[in-house]
Amino acid sequence: MAKAVLGRENIKLNVSISTMEEGIRFTGGILVANGYVDAEYVDKMLEREEMASTFMGNSLAIPHGTEDAKANVLQTGISVVTVPRGVDFGNGNMAKILIGIAGKNNEHLDILSNIAIVCSEEENIDKILNARTEEEIMALFSDVG
Repeated sequence: MAKAVLGRENIKLNVSISTMEEGIRFTGGILVANGYVDAEYVDKMLEREEMASTFMGNSLAIPHGTEDAKANVLQTGISVVTVPRGVDFGNGNMAKILIGIAGKNNEHLDILSNIAIVCSEEENIDKILNARTEEEIMALFSDVG
């Protein structure tokens, strides 16, 4: 049976991260550790960030791999990391929520769209940042996968 797109083990709350690279490696590392991607996918996430920032505004960054990283995705999944102090994603853009995405085939497009819908509401951003349990995050993203 396939794993859930977002399980408790994919969520890390109140993490202290100093740099964008550290944030991307941490977010991608969760996906590696839980069997969603292979280790090379994390390098592809960093490569993707060099092409264009994955900072989306509203304290949100959505790091993901390059187009050619599809072979590195074992199954669709996301990781959610909250960074209360924020991490600079360039040009002073402070990300406090990092959502790593790995999608088989074109599933990442649906996931991106659903995450954008959830995170377009300021109230949901506040709920994510103030979450005390993984279950609170899972409830907000219940329709993402």
